[in-house]
Amino acid sequence: MPITVDDVLSYLGSGMTYQDILDDFPYLTRKDILACLSYAANREQTLLVQA
Repeated sequence: MPITVDDVLSYLGSGMTYQDILDDFPYLTRKDILACLSYAANREQTLLVQA
């Protein structure tokens, strides 16, 4: 089952830990979670620059 960046960010925002997410989605890695956070940070920076 695919999981989106938004899903990962929502799980983190709701208080789930990296390990909680990795336990629930064993095909994900810590690197995947960090990539989601990096994507979100870059997107936020882009939106701020455009404003």
